[in-house]
Amino acid sequence: MLNTLSPLAKDLAGQSYPHPHYFQTQHRILSVIDSYLAVEKLQERLQDLPIQFDNPQPRPWKLINWQAINRNQIIGIDAEIFLTILIGAMDTEAPIRGYTQTSRQYLEKLHPQMARFVGGTIDEDDELLELGLWEKEERQHTPALIKVYNQLTGEKIIPKLRTVRGYLPSDDPNEDLYRHGLHRVATEYGATCLYLWLMAHTTGALQDVLEELVQDEINHLTKFWGFGVWAFPDTSLMRIGRTLIKTRSHNYQRNNLLRTLRRMMNTLNWTSWTLSNKTTLMFTFIYAMRRLWVWNNSLTPEYLQDLFGISSLSSLI
Repeated sequence: MLNTLSPLAKDLAGQSYPHPHYFQTQHRILSVIDSYLAVEKLQERLQDLPIQFDNPQPRPWKLINWQAINRNQIIGIDAEIFLTILIGAMDTEAPIRGYTQTSRQYLEKLHPQMARFVGGTIDEDDELLELGLWEKEERQHTPALIKVYNQLTGEKIIPKLRTVRGYLPSDDPNEDLYRHGLHRVATEYGATCLYLWLMAHTTGALQDVLEELVQDEINHLTKFWGFGVWAFPDTSLMRIGRTLIKTRSHNYQRNNLLRTLRRMMNTLNWTSWTLSNKTTLMFTFIYAMRRLWVWNNSLTPEYLQDLFGISSLSSLI
């Protein structure tokens, strides 16, 4: 028999309802963001990065009761829309090797330790000798989403093999890293917000899976963001906005953030969402950034130098 939800039940997002209205959903979103994006937790994740440089250890997942996952654990969103989002998420997560190796190439000459963290190590023939910690953790996501989809539908699904934008260097490797790093942070931020939003729309074992995805994404977002602030401390908000929005061409085209967002919305079948779903997702993006910015303001040059030493990257731009 499928589990039913009591209006008084509590889960990882606070009070749970079978059919939450807008403000109940918003309260659940506030609850997960306040919990998982608490400043002290973000500090812990960033302080972990130098430790992982020396002794990389994947973050273990808690035990998941996969057989307990069922459609009654989806709340406040149509089940078919939820399944469409799962497909979009797994298609986006699937080409992790492409993501990690591209990031490694941008980093390897400028910061070998961070290059190893994201993309591992290669030999002289470009054969992968060791997986990066980022890949070890992220490569769990697509199989997890496939298992969730199978449990909810009884059907097996194969993710689409999307082509990843590869390493496209210019004559300025520092500027290349800056641009690539900003887009990497934006991508991790988008994944973090989506999974936080999905946590607020689920309960039980299904929510447990999403919690693990969220914690991985927050872990990586925090490390990339903090590393970027250390590497390029003189960055202004105007420069960040200009870099994310504009497209640059050197016999090729780099996708800007607006194109990336449009692709993401198409992948998630945005046009079929209810107004409430759209509004609460946008609220998630805004409130999550508010919490992240509070943490960002604590990343003083002195604090970051204690963690990573003195940055030489920004002076070369």
